[in-house]
Amino acid sequence: MSLNQRWIKAKETIAETLKGTHHEQLQDKRLPPGQHWTPGFPVLDLGIQPEMDMKTWKLKISGLAKEQELSLADLKKLGPQKVVQDFHCVTSWSKKDVQWTGIPLKKILQKVKPDPSWKFLIQYGADNYSTNVPREDVEHDDVFLVYELEGKPIPKEHGYVRLVIPQLYAWKTSKFLIGLEFSKTDKPGFWEVRGYNNHGDAFKEERYS
Repeated sequence: MSLNQRWIKAKETIAETLKGTHHEQLQDKRLPPGQHWTPGFPVLDLGIQPEMDMKTWKLKISGLAKEQELSLADLKKLGPQKVVQDFHCVTSWSKKDVQWTGIPLKKILQKVKPDPSWKFLIQYGADNYSTNVPREDVEHDDVFLVYELEGKPIPKEHGYVRLVIPQLYAWKTSKFLIGLEFSKTDKPGFWEVRGYNNHGDAFKEERYS
């Protein structure tokens, strides 16, 4: 069994262990198929949790946009907002009503003004993670770059700073976020090249390829 197959098998084992009931799904339309609500906030990552100082952190903008680096202070000038969203992991757990503080991605797009020809947003993390999202999924009003969780700075185990895209599984947003690339071509990321679905819509149960 290859390393990629072992990774996917391990995730499937976790999903089977945490699997919710069909009754629970029928009773709650907020819950995507195959998911169950969890009271906690499990931590899943690549086994790498880099130290990051948000006072010196910079977000690198690249690709079909003017190359630049934005600090957290730069982003806060765009108007922080609190948002409450459900959070869905591909391993079958969902967390209800997570409170984030962050910046609507639409405001960041307005600031960096990418070329109209861009079709994919590629995210890069300080842990060497990457993931790809189609343009139509990131232009919704409920997509945010977040840096606080429940009113406090996001702790290291949850990645300090990330995007949240509530209709997609959580692997489609990079923790430890350090870069956004606007691309005309698709660039499948860490899990996508290892057998995960290239889109990852939680409500269509797009888990694996």
